Amino acid sequence: MIRNRGVAVLLASLAAFALAATSAQAQQPSPTAKPAAAKPAAKPSTAKKPEKPAPAKDTKTAAVSSPAGSAQPSLLGQYGGWGAYTANPNGRKVCFALAKPASSQTSPAGKTRDQALVYVSNRPAEKVKEEVSIIIGYPFRPSSEASVEIGGSKFGMYTQNDGAWIKNAADESKLVDTMRKGADMVVKGVSGHGTQTTDTFSLKGLQQALDRIAQECGK
Repeated sequence: MIRNRGVAVLLASLAAFALAATSAQAQQPSPTAKPAAAKPAAKPSTAKKPEKPAPAKDTKTAAVSSPAGSAQPSLLGQYGGWGAYTANPNGRKVCFALAKPASSQTSPAGKTRDQALVYVSNRPAEKVKEEVSIIIGYPFRPSSEASVEIGGSKFGMYTQNDGAWIKNAADESKLVDTMRKGADMVVKGVSGHGTQTTDTFSLKGLQQALDRIAQECGK
């Protein structure tokens, strides 16, 4: 079974945009934070002033572009490591719960990759409920499988480019139910260059995030 690549790319873009926007907000100083104590005024310097002031550093952060043809995702709530979001790409409402790994390992060690993500989406217009998608951060080895382990349960995932989905669609509801009840989820895969990866996602807050997107996008 091959996923609709257009839908997969759009959802991945929404998820990455939502994560970037949330991270940017988290880095902004809190308006209630107390200002730092003022340093005592320095004594006037007798050194000769430079003829021209040093150019000011650009403190603006780079703007994150919203995915083409879609509205910017809105955060419905943050629950542990999971954010609940909604968006209206191309006029079709979607909701998703999103998380990034609590820890990641590569073998050989030190290999670089893009951000890995797991998201669970509801797409009412397509009658899709709680579809689990993994963006691994590199192109998977062609025809390889990934795996998801939660406690003593293991699920096979088929791969396409940098994405992975449940191999047996009939097991998807079981996977989501196991995720709701579990503590951690371990995702393993192998890249086209043979690098093996292990990503551990905390499942704390997932149940609340899934309940929230169900409220927004229908049960």
